[in-house]
Amino acid sequence: MDGVKNGAKLIKIAAAWLLILMLAIAAAIVTITVVNNNSFGPARTVQNYLDALRDGNGAKALGLLHGRVPSANAAVLDGAGLAKSQQDVKDVKIGEPVDAAGNRQKVTVSYSIAGKALSSDFTLAPGPKHWLFFDSWSIAPTTLPVLNVSVVNANQASVNGVDANMPEGKNSFAVFYPGSYEAEYRSPLFAAPPVQRSVSGPLESIPAVALATGPTTDLLAQVGATVHKYLDACAKQAVLMPANCPMSAATDNRVVSAVKWSILEYPDVSITPYGGKWIMAPLTVKAQVQYQEQNLFTGTVAPVKHAEDFGFTAKLSIDGTTVGVTPVVSY
Repeated sequence: MDGVKNGAKLIKIAAAWLLILMLAIAAAIVTITVVNNNSFGPARTVQNYLDALRDGNGAKALGLLHGRVPSANAAVLDGAGLAKSQQDVKDVKIGEPVDAAGNRQKVTVSYSIAGKALSSDFTLAPGPKHWLFFDSWSIAPTTLPVLNVSVVNANQASVNGVDANMPEGKNSFAVFYPGSYEAEYRSPLFAAPPVQRSVSGPLESIPAVALATGPTTDLLAQVGATVHKYLDACAKQAVLMPANCPMSAATDNRVVSAVKWSILEYPDVSITPYGGKWIMAPLTVKAQVQYQEQNLFTGTVAPVKHAEDFGFTAKLSIDGTTVGVTPVVSY
């Protein structure tokens, strides 16, 4: 009887251990599955790529993307310029992988840039197992998109705050996706408002950026002050036709008093690009002349007060930050 009892007891112990082993195996399978999906699945590879973009780690991002770099400027493929491309990428959500052709998986990343809903698709191919159990996935190779930028009358610009040369006012920039890229030009005398472009995929046709350079308020103020000074000097000449000045007056009678000029309205200064240079638009000044005149036939003395618009032009010369203005008067 004792032998039977001992045998039954051993069977129960063995069954208990078998149950524990089976539970352990089941737990291990579940753990491996969860870890595999969360840490080694297609979505994790995409997450690692997005993290590299945010960190400004271009080398890591390029390796994960298996990206081919086109023949273009690489100013924003690494560092601060790359990290800035992610600052406006908001509400990022990585979707669940779905089956794609060729035993591949497709992962869609949704996000918004400047309030606009966008998405990027990533196709991933399976790779060798890690430690016998864990998958590996690699993003299918692709060529990076290109952003074309031009700037008027300048040989430099900046993209995401990174300065870049612009030979003959043009350049092309290789960019990662998804991302937001802002091009602009700024100098003490001339500037172009920033232009932003969002990039969501390698096959996307990105609208070219044309930076419309124009004079800064400082330049316009500086040129305006020079023109004012010139006209004020003209107004100090107490003659009917001030020398080298746009104003003039004439009379058939005898002038019997001092001639006084006054500027009623100074010209509006406009500077525009033309033929690779900067030119000033024609200027118009409204001036008034006052004097006393005596009629040659009657001897009567009468006051004259006459206001008139006078047109003239000016040549603009720029050397670095030094600005020259040369009025041109034709009679």
